Amino acid sequence: MFGKIKRVFSKFIEKASAFLGAREKLDEILEDFKFSLIESDVAYECAEYIISSLQEEIERDNIRNKEELVRKIRELIISLFWEAGNLDIFEEAQMHKPYKIVFLGVNGVGKTTTIAKLALAYREKGYKPLMVAADTFRAGAQEQLKLHGQRTGIPVFMGKYGADPAAIAFDAIRYAENRGYDVVLIDTAGRMHTDIDLVNELKKLVRVSKPHRKILVVDALTGNDAIEQAKFFDEYIGVDGVIVTKVDAYEQGGVPLSIVYAIRKPIIMIGVGQEYKDLKPFNIDEFVNKILPGVY
Repeated sequence: MFGKIKRVFSKFIEKASAFLGAREKLDEILEDFKFSLIESDVAYECAEYIISSLQEEIERDNIRNKEELVRKIRELIISLFWEAGNLDIFEEAQMHKPYKIVFLGVNGVGKTTTIAKLALAYREKGYKPLMVAADTFRAGAQEQLKLHGQRTGIPVFMGKYGADPAAIAFDAIRYAENRGYDVVLIDTAGRMHTDIDLVNELKKLVRVSKPHRKILVVDALTGNDAIEQAKFFDEYIGVDGVIVTKVDAYEQGGVPLSIVYAIRKPIIMIGVGQEYKDLKPFNIDEFVNKILPGVY
């Protein structure tokens, strides 16, 4: 997990700390560092921001040794996550009943499985969750969520293929209100994220269901495409928080950092395995410690 970006930071820190007094050589090292970050799925704009910020600190003579360099990198990364804010969807659920979440994301990112994982997490915290199969486009989508419901014992509200997803979401919310459900987790279609019909469908569903939160699910292994998806969904639908899946198999490491830089929205959870319990809250300090190991 995050092995590549960890090596990139470690290599840069060792090289740069040896040339803090040699500006020409340091500029060369910083340029190499920028492209190494990009190769680790750090978006170009984010890499540029990191490099320019470090250059500015060096010019101000705020970085004079290895320890100060590491401290500045750490502060820089953490500040990006802090600027994106914080979102606790478990704590918020205490203030609304039912607490409604609409899930966004293209096909193949693990959205439906993530919903089941999150529903289980809610139940373990004492909530009564309902999963809603509002993807009426993709063949097998409803059956997939139904299967997760059977495996977890969590109810699934289903509609018919070809039905209006917004109508299904509306009916599901009324059903949840009448039967005392605490949390409503709404799955949505995820065909190509450039599909204008999908965008209009999602906008209507959001308008009708009035969710408390819109959560985007992205696959870390898709790299820069995950970042582009985040930009697209945030621009056209609006995103409140992001769940990144398949992090356990992800070596590059730059996706979480790039997403918060690109859309200024928090990473709230990460998928770390295929079991239903393999979903954990994203911890900023833990992430930074993994990409800056043993040098902070």
